Formats: sequence, C-alpha cells, structure tokens
Amino acid sequence: MTTTRSRQFFPRWSVHGDGRTVAPDAVVAPDERLSWPRTIGIGMQHVVAMFGATLLVPTITGFPVTTTLFFSGLGTAIFLLATRGRIPSYLGSSFAFIAPLAATAGDGPAAQLGAVLVVGVVLFLVGLLVRLAGSRVLDAVMPPLVTGAIVALIGLNLASTAATSYEAQPLVATVTLVAVLLVTVAVPGLIGRLGILVGVVVGWVFAAVTGALDPARVDALGSASWIGLPEFTGPSFQLSVVLVALPVVVVLVAENVGHVKAVAAMTGRSLDDVAGDALMADGAATVLAGAGGGSGTTTYAENIGVMAATRVYSTAAYWVAAATALVLSFSPKFGALIFTVPSGVIGGATLVLYGLIGLLGVRIWQEAGIDFTRPLNLMVAAAALVAGVGDLTLTIGSVELGGIVWGSVGILVAYPVLRALSERRRD
Repeated sequence: MTTTRSRQFFPRWSVHGDGRTVAPDAVVAPDERLSWPRTIGIGMQHVVAMFGATLLVPTITGFPVTTTLFFSGLGTAIFLLATRGRIPSYLGSSFAFIAPLAATAGDGPAAQLGAVLVVGVVLFLVGLLVRLAGSRVLDAVMPPLVTGAIVALIGLNLASTAATSYEAQPLVATVTLVAVLLVTVAVPGLIGRLGILVGVVVGWVFAAVTGALDPARVDALGSASWIGLPEFTGPSFQLSVVLVALPVVVVLVAENVGHVKAVAAMTGRSLDDVAGDALMADGAATVLAGAGGGSGTTTYAENIGVMAATRVYSTAAYWVAAATALVLSFSPKFGALIFTVPSGVIGGATLVLYGLIGLLGVRIWQEAGIDFTRPLNLMVAAAALVAGVGDLTLTIGSVELGGIVWGSVGILVAYPVLRALSERRRD
C-alpha cells in the first residue's frame, strides 16, 4: 500500500525510446524520461529559463532574491506532488504581484507578505472548488476558444518586456538569439536540446568579453559569500494592502489553467481532472512564500517555451529543477552571479520563449477546430488579444490592472454572454 501510494506522487518514469533521442513526431511524456544525464541537463535548462523572470520580481519589489528562489523550488516540489507528477511545471515568481506590491511599498514588506499569503489562500479555495465540481466547470467557463486566447495573450503580453531587454543591449541580445536559434535547430543530440541554456551562456561570455556586464554587479559577485541561509521574514495583515493584491487571483487562475491546457495540447493528454489540484498547489506555494518572505508563485510561461522547444515534458526534469533551485538558494554567491546576467542576454532568450507561448494558444485553436469565420469567435478573441498584447492598463480605485487581467476577464465574461445572445438570435 505504501509503495503504491508513493508511486502516485513519485511516478516510476519509463525511459523514452533509447533514452537519447526524440523522434520528430514524438514527445517525451510527463511519466517518461530520457537518460539521467540528459534529464539533468534539461532540468538545469528549466532553471536557467526561469531565472531571469523569477529573480527580476524580487529585484523590482525589494524582496530577498535567495528567499524567492528557495520558495520557488519548494513550491515546484509541492506542485509536482499535488498533481501526482502529471503536470510538468516550474513555479516561479508571478509578475502579477509587481503592480500591487509597488503600490503598497510604503506599507512595508510584512504587510505586503500578508497580502501575498491571502492571495494564496483564495487561490487554494478556488482550486478546491474546481476539484469538487469537476472538470465540467472548466469546460463551461473556459472552452478552447477562451483557453487558446488566454494562453496566447499571456505569452504575447510579455513581448514588450522581451523587446525592451533586447533594445537595452542589441548586440549582446543578437548574439544570444542567434546562438539559441542555431543550437536548437542545427545541433543534434543533447546540446541541441539545451539550446536556450547554451545561448544564455554564449551571450553572457560575449557580454563579459565586450565589457557589457554591470561593473557594480560584478563587484557584488566578488564580495558575496559562497554559503548562507535565505533571509526569512514573517507577514502582517492590513486590509487595504490585501484588497490591492486580491485581483492577482484572477491572473493566477488564468495562468494556471492556461498552463494545464497548454501542456495537455502539447502532450495529447487530457489534464482537466487535475486542474483543481494545480490551482490548490500554486495557492499552497504562494501561502508558504507569503509566510516566509518570498514572492508569490505561478506556473511559468518561460518553461512552457522550453518544453515546446525540446518536446520533453518529463516531470523528472522538473524535480531536478526544483532541487537545483533549493540548493542554489543557499548560495548568496550564486544569487550575485545571476544578477550579472545582462538585459541583452535575457532579451535574446525571451524573444524566442515568449513567442513560443503565444503560438501555443494558436495551436489550441487549431486542434479544437475553432471557426474564425464566425463573428462571435472572431470578435471576442480579437478584443482579448489586443488587450493582452497592448497591455491595456486601467485603474479601478487604487487598483491598477494590466492587459492579462483585462484580456482574460474580458473573454471569460464576454464569450458566454455573446454566445447566449447569438444562439437566441438564431432561435
């Protein structure tokens, strides 16, 4: 009994094919893996893919970097356990928290952490509702037209971030981008599947040689300790701060469900029955982060891009990523090293990754056979995408909401209403 139960949480990954290659028309499923050296390499690539964004959030909000890294690794482990190894995902820092945390900076980090914790609790309860009600809730609320739009706008909403990073150091970004493309497309075997990691390393080396690294960050790297504990901080609770952060729940639900749908589309497996578990897991991870001093978490778009590029969806690679993040969180030296990665390198890599995410939404539409000659489908998807891509930002009271929220909420509300009106007109 104990062995059977443990296998539910830790699947016995079967080796895919010969463990070395993936056929052009095949994918490595979540319960499969390549050879362990290749799996470890791909797991490390997932760590690299999430670093830029995960560590950017605490950099902007002032939260401790190694603490955020610690809770992202712990949260990923919780997610893999809660979804029983069926959904490959890394839980990194959510960008959705940046705006409310910036707006409440004057209230202090403890009050901000309390708001993060409450958001996690609400997200957990939403996940519990989805789990109890079953996948029919998702089918009714988020049909393929809606989920495809949300996945697409989440990826394309990040386009300006990638472009801004690229423009900051265009030569470094171009070298990074070319390296990613050439290695991924032209190099066979393991190295080809680590194209993003190789591209980032090549970009960083080029930046170091050409003097494009920030001297202050290089100096900080030299003085940082090799080993040290993350900085843990407890929360406090202020209603005004909590109310500012609560709309983030909408984004986290959209991102998590979009991630589940994207992975299902890429692997050809229905995962609606574990969507509630995914929401609950992210909620629990966010609660822990808020309780200890880390940024709130979410399923990571960057890692969807890595999976799309490698066609490896093995959850074994994510266990490697989680363990790596936890180990590295105890090294201030490593945190300082990550800070030396320049904007150009991030821009070159994310120019590819964010585009891949957007195209996954299009793939969901294609595979569901969405008919865009119907005005209903065409209009609601068009409005949602432009709101997301243009990052439509509006303020309600003291709460500022961006394009992902308006695009997601807009299509979630508009589609069923307009569909009902369309059906009534036909009657």
